[in-house]
Amino acid sequence: MKTTKWFLHPMLILVFSIIALGASLFLYIYWYLEFSTGLKTIAARFNFDPAQVLDLRNWVVILILSLLVGIILMGISIIFIYQAKTFHLYRLQNNFINNFTHELKTPVTSLKLYLETFHKHEISRELQLKYLNYMITDINRLTANIDRILSLARIESKSFSGEFVRENIVALTTRFTETNAHLFKNCDIRIKNPSNRPLFYEINPPLFEMLLMNLLTNAVKYNAAAIPRVDITFEEQKRFVHILFEDNGIGIEKTDLKKIFKKFYQVGSADNMSAKGSGLGLYLVENIVRIHKGKIVAGSKGSLQGASFSILLPLPPSRTLQQRENA
Repeated sequence: MKTTKWFLHPMLILVFSIIALGASLFLYIYWYLEFSTGLKTIAARFNFDPAQVLDLRNWVVILILSLLVGIILMGISIIFIYQAKTFHLYRLQNNFINNFTHELKTPVTSLKLYLETFHKHEISRELQLKYLNYMITDINRLTANIDRILSLARIESKSFSGEFVRENIVALTTRFTETNAHLFKNCDIRIKNPSNRPLFYEINPPLFEMLLMNLLTNAVKYNAAAIPRVDITFEEQKRFVHILFEDNGIGIEKTDLKKIFKKFYQVGSADNMSAKGSGLGLYLVENIVRIHKGKIVAGSKGSLQGASFSILLPLPPSRTLQQRENA
């Protein structure tokens, strides 16, 4: 990225502009007061009425001028804030394109290499199966990235199809983890339901599975432990269904906790160029939770201390899950 000279930095220009405008207003008022004092002296010497010389309209003009200067200062500040946010979004989008291109190019290059090997060489059935498993993994990776982009477009345009149905979310989560076990190899996923009762809730199953996929994928991806572990705890409360995801991963710094749900945001260096993935996973998760009228909060004790994601899904007033099930 091209380095901007220090005297052309937007913040410095904004500060100098505000100082110059404020100084101009101050000097104008100071000059008027000095001029008024001189007029009073002249009026006293020649027996003029000072009220005729120092009209109230002059002070009205000063007041209006002060208000206009204040509006100009506010406008400059708003323009600067908008420009800063636009530049920040542009940088995030640029990083997203670079990282996502890598996410697409890597499995494509791998697939091409395996296919060329099949084409040029005679290999044993054992090696064929081994390479085919690698290719399936790469295809799953490509499919996941493409689905993420398509889902983002549908969710943001509010055109995501599918109805809300009452599901046992504990059973659905268990089925999901078993069906997709090949995507979370060597990961210890523990599903806990202290009440030992089925927990029914109205969900959109495809969206809920997308939420599970993104949270579990992140727990495995951002993990340096020999055996990644994720605990998923379901708890029935008076007004909410509480779903808690806890992992033993690399953790999240406090400065990133409120940013990780932003679109394109990735934990990494200052420019996010060292980050993994596309920066869309948790953004999608938060939007899915909102579609279900819930809220999600991220937590972590710090670096290498793991991370947690707490989801609260609201229940209708004065009705518990058990009452809903018996209804």
